[in-house]
Amino acid sequence: MDRRKTIKSMLVGGLAGPLLVAGCVPEVDDKKIVIRDTMGLYGRTPKEKEHDAKVMATSIFSEHELATITVLCDLILPATSSAVSATQAGVPEFISFIVMDIPDHQLPLRGGMMWLDHRSKKLFGKVFMMCTTEQQKHLLDEIAWPEHSSPEVAQGVAFCSLIRNLVLTGYYTSKEGLKDLAYQGNVANIWDGVPSDVLAKHNLSYDPAWLAKCVDQSKRDLMAEWDAEGNLIS
Repeated sequence: MDRRKTIKSMLVGGLAGPLLVAGCVPEVDDKKIVIRDTMGLYGRTPKEKEHDAKVMATSIFSEHELATITVLCDLILPATSSAVSATQAGVPEFISFIVMDIPDHQLPLRGGMMWLDHRSKKLFGKVFMMCTTEQQKHLLDEIAWPEHSSPEVAQGVAFCSLIRNLVLTGYYTSKEGLKDLAYQGNVANIWDGVPSDVLAKHNLSYDPAWLAKCVDQSKRDLMAEWDAEGNLIS
């Protein structure tokens, strides 16, 4: 089972635990992330839309921090042959929104990225963004497994847990992530009535007229109608 399938299994099963970051992304330079407008989402009240617009209009992250988040997103959830990467699903934008919507995340995330750059300079002589993919994965492997990490990287372990949870939340609540999970939502099924062998066991049977009205799949999209006395009309 590959890493993405493992993550999906953990999500579906409601489990949680350390994940080895083993993806790969191309080397990238600092870049500015454009936050996508999500004000057209279904089900938002005017007050919620006003709040969202205010949050979306601001960002506490520097361009370097946004670029670092982008790299981290695709290291945690890279693209596969059947699914897009975290950045392609808009996860960096999601994280930018969340830290403004939930300010308690701001200090741990920004402090965590400072720690990441400091650790990277100590190990490789350059900030995390400027490292090769293999160097980035090596550093993340140090902090991806809390039970195997040293006290020296405790801050990094806490940061890794937070950013990983945000990436997974952002990805698997996106349209692309739900498609990757093969989530269908509420869909109408087909019911042909109680099986005949079960009915026979209890010496019961359906009224043919009732069956014609209620178990005719050609009429499954029609709304049932009842008379004033509670009798089914159609």
